[in-house]
Amino acid sequence: MGAMPLGRIVAANYDKYEVINVADRPRFGPAGVSPDFKELKLPVEEFPKYLQEEGLDAFEYQATRWGPKPQMKKESAEKLGENAKEHDVWLTVHGSYFINFCGDETTIEASKNRLIACVTAADWMGAHKVVFHPGFYGKRSREEAIKVCAKAMKEVIERLKALGIIKVNLGPETMGKKSQLGSLNEILTLCESVEQTEPTIDWAHIHARDDGLIKTKDDYAKILNEIDKRLGTKTVKNLHIHYTPVEFTEKGEKVHHTMAEPEYGPSFRPFAELIHELDLKPVVISESPILDKDSIKMRDILLQILKKGAAKNTP
Repeated sequence: MGAMPLGRIVAANYDKYEVINVADRPRFGPAGVSPDFKELKLPVEEFPKYLQEEGLDAFEYQATRWGPKPQMKKESAEKLGENAKEHDVWLTVHGSYFINFCGDETTIEASKNRLIACVTAADWMGAHKVVFHPGFYGKRSREEAIKVCAKAMKEVIERLKALGIIKVNLGPETMGKKSQLGSLNEILTLCESVEQTEPTIDWAHIHARDDGLIKTKDDYAKILNEIDKRLGTKTVKNLHIHYTPVEFTEKGEKVHHTMAEPEYGPSFRPFAELIHELDLKPVVISESPILDKDSIKMRDILLQILKKGAAKNTP
């Protein structure tokens, strides 16, 4: 990883618009409300307090079934944001699954409305980003799909500006199925092309899409180097990350597993070592079937590595 020119000037896209939201430290949390919290039958607004009590400090609210209008009240969104701030929880939103910026004109227009609905609610919450899946290639070539998707995203940004929403970034996600727009190169290309946009790096999806690519720390490092080269050091040091072990086939991602199943990769520890060695400050979201439980495992792996590193540096 020594090749990474840490401290290099941030890529011009980000330097110009200064839209990147920067976490103060590595943060961990779940994608959605945990099963144990659901049993308490409390409103989602109370989840940040629950996470703080678990020692977690990030939460990705799931708006994955939303349509063209926000499907939560503004008052509830604002209360969630207030509680997240009070309990020091970094808040993001996962946008609707019903977004396809590579479809026909009608599909793209509906997708724009769905994404704007999610960003509107994220703005009410004070959330930092809306993660979303860009779409499927369908009958389009990869080059055409990227072009059409970038155009739609730019139109979304213009409409958000008109609404006065400028503090919530779009987070196109690396995708795990080979039929989906979302290779690392494609996501970085979108982020190079569209302002107010940052990549969401899903390690499981990259691993599955590329037939089990990530096996070592160097494999993680090569990906980080590519992000650094394309988008700048400020971006690579402050990534929004999804992680879970994954099972895959020749078509890509099949199903997510838990960290208690070591036969499925990629391993989190090599990335945690890079967090320490490179002083990275990612927001790491668990998409494991047990959500917060694996968030805690990841946090503890990093704490062990940091403690070991501190011991080595003690005279």
